[in-house]
Amino acid sequence: MVERDDTDRATGAPEIVHELADPGSLHPWDAEVALGDLIGVADRRPYPERLAEAREHAPGDEAVWTGRAAVGGTDCVIIASDYDFLAGTMGLAAGIRICRAFDRAVAERLPVIGLAASGGTRMQEGTPAFVQMASVAAAVRRLREARLPYLVYLRHPTTGGVLASWGSLGHLTFAEPGALIGLTGPRVITALTGESLPEGVQTAENLHAHGIIDGVVPRDELRAVLQTALAVLAPAAPEPPDAPILHLPEDAEIEAWEAVTRSRRVDRPGVRELFAACVTHITRLSGDGVGGRDDGCIAAIARVHGIPAVVVASDRPPGQRGASLTAAGYRTVRRAMGLADELDLPLVTIIDTAGADISVRSEEEGLAAEVARCLAELSALRVPTLSVLFGEGTGGGALALLPADRVVALEHSWLAPIQPEGASEILYRTTERARELAETQAVVSTDLRRFGIVDVVVPDRPQPGEEGEAFAARVAATAVTLLREIGSKDPATRIAERSRRWRRVAERFLDHPE
Repeated sequence: MVERDDTDRATGAPEIVHELADPGSLHPWDAEVALGDLIGVADRRPYPERLAEAREHAPGDEAVWTGRAAVGGTDCVIIASDYDFLAGTMGLAAGIRICRAFDRAVAERLPVIGLAASGGTRMQEGTPAFVQMASVAAAVRRLREARLPYLVYLRHPTTGGVLASWGSLGHLTFAEPGALIGLTGPRVITALTGESLPEGVQTAENLHAHGIIDGVVPRDELRAVLQTALAVLAPAAPEPPDAPILHLPEDAEIEAWEAVTRSRRVDRPGVRELFAACVTHITRLSGDGVGGRDDGCIAAIARVHGIPAVVVASDRPPGQRGASLTAAGYRTVRRAMGLADELDLPLVTIIDTAGADISVRSEEEGLAAEVARCLAELSALRVPTLSVLFGEGTGGGALALLPADRVVALEHSWLAPIQPEGASEILYRTTERARELAETQAVVSTDLRRFGIVDVVVPDRPQPGEEGEAFAARVAATAVTLLREIGSKDPATRIAERSRRWRRVAERFLDHPE
């Protein structure tokens, strides 16, 4: 952690804005919006004197800079706190500038980059300044309802009304190493309560560890991080698939226990190999955004063969079987679903899990409810959705990522209500009949295709003359083809067809009860 002290404050807005912006692309907005002493709040020094001194010594005439600039060739709106001006506090003029910037971004269809650094609400302007938090939060909401991206970078320090409004409402949020980030500053906490928070609680690193922010990014790396994210969020021509579309024949037969044992091999390629084969421009979500983080959950905005998408997966580290996600993991999945819907990006889910986490903590955090919410939200997303059954598919933990517009399965993947050993224990009070249960529960990819649960089965064994990882490229090529197909439909049609598709799984048995 970077050590900070009271003299180590954020630099002014002009410096960081110039660091990020392409040369010659800066266009400031609303510089004329400036106010004086409106209500005469009591202070150690008259407020007009403080304003005059701030305007003399700070690079700007208010605590926030707003304007338009290009970052790596992408036009953006930038909102930057100027800590040199009364500690970046948000008064009425700053609130007006911020709201106007968000509304202009909506009008011009531009993404917004927020660079916060502030002591919070400006005390010298009292409650009228305080309630600007509501106006600013509403302006951010209008941007998000317009399905425009908002990226936030929290600098040292960011506290109070700025953190609790535009500083905490980004689609993706990063922070400066060692930055002090908290609703109430440590000096005020001590004065009000007589106690201090434990050291390190209000730091960027601690918030990242708890899934509140998505990354701790040094200033000299921020431009590259923003460019990577904007490369996904800005329109781009998809790359053509570089692997043949190869599907398993309709009459293929797969032995269920072979699929189960193959999927459990610790040397079987997993999500990481798939990412290496076809996923670029990756910006990961660190957690659920509300205090939970599960490192077994991969959620990211990225390009899949050039197609911008949100990708979620259960990570199977090398040498291990499928991951088991916690309640925080499924909350992160739901966060990713929400981002896909808001940002109008297709959602790709990748399933390779031995089942949801079994622990006291997960039960107490409502794991079953989180699985249910994933199922409900996935069914209603307006954007194209694609699920890839990549390996193990056990229980509700796997099903939570499954009911998409289209489902691709690897040859030796499978889906079951519980691991075969568990089904054997339930039905026969022994795990010894697991193989028998696997064969009779219609768990393998070809059975899933026959019942309409899976659309396409992709061979996962190398073809003659191929390298071992080539199947990942085949999966990606198939995924891109299906994403293009479902992406051509309007959202209402897509949702209706998705609903009919999953109802049809049961209705098949009404039509053919034998």
